[in-house]
Amino acid sequence: MNDRCHPAFWLDQPYYSFHAYCRNVFHEKLYKIAIDAGMTCPNRDGTLDTRGCIFCSAGGSGEFAVKTGNLTIAQQIGKGRSLLRGKRTGRRFIAYFQAYTNTYAPVDKLRALYTQALEADEIAGISIATRPDCLSGDVLCLLAELQSAWPDKFIWIELGLQTMHSHTAQYIRRGYPLSCFTHAVRELSDMRIPVIIHVILGLPGETEAQMYETIHFLGTLPISGVKLQLLHVLQDTDLAADYAAGKFRTLDLAAYVNLIIGCLERLPPDIVIHRLTGDGPKDLLIAPLWSLQKRNVLNAIHHEMRIRNTWQGKRRHAKAGELT
Repeated sequence: MNDRCHPAFWLDQPYYSFHAYCRNVFHEKLYKIAIDAGMTCPNRDGTLDTRGCIFCSAGGSGEFAVKTGNLTIAQQIGKGRSLLRGKRTGRRFIAYFQAYTNTYAPVDKLRALYTQALEADEIAGISIATRPDCLSGDVLCLLAELQSAWPDKFIWIELGLQTMHSHTAQYIRRGYPLSCFTHAVRELSDMRIPVIIHVILGLPGETEAQMYETIHFLGTLPISGVKLQLLHVLQDTDLAADYAAGKFRTLDLAAYVNLIIGCLERLPPDIVIHRLTGDGPKDLLIAPLWSLQKRNVLNAIHHEMRIRNTWQGKRRHAKAGELT
């Protein structure tokens, strides 16, 4: 193990958590303030589709963004800070452009939005959730411009891959090919912009081996972090209709714990783990309801990893589909 993979560097966790990363790099815990920048998505405005991804609620994955009407970005940051008042936060925060596709707007509008966040003294940097097919040359030039203007702050891009498999991508209506994703990751890497990838575990029709293939694929790319997300079935989605029709079943806790451990074992040890389960809004979540007890889920993962004496990267050289 090199220094970046040493248990002390991971703060004695069996994987490289986002918490450990913040402590190592920023010397304090950074909380995200979820921002709603008033965006839409090519999967919703008719460019690709009007229904959104099959699992996506009306909030465009932004249910935890500040719901404050037409407040400016600076005002949303202030509101977000007030909502975190009960937590032991650090001095600085991350402005997380979360809802819908946050590079899907004219560049002048994007510049104004991102600048409002970067100008705030308490913001250490911004994280922009988007799609790889919404990273035009003009958008990349804007990101480079902002990097130069704020060298003491960071800009992260979060991409929702969900799966590497084309049959599943078609089912969930992702709307872009794997080649588009790979190209975007490499362009961002060449610009030294850290990339965080979202993966959904438990998508209908995918086997354990196929999910591990997605993880193995990510390990070959120049990414900085991953979010491992349990599939949530939310009300008023097409996924909910398929679930009600009995077309698939969600994972139980034991299966998810086993799957998460297998994913961690196959990821390179220097990739930051930003998420291990996810938060389903209580008022929208249909299944699995056990995921509402997030602390219990994390405790179960940590407990099982200790029993197995395993850690992130332990099996990163295993073949992509290898299960034993």
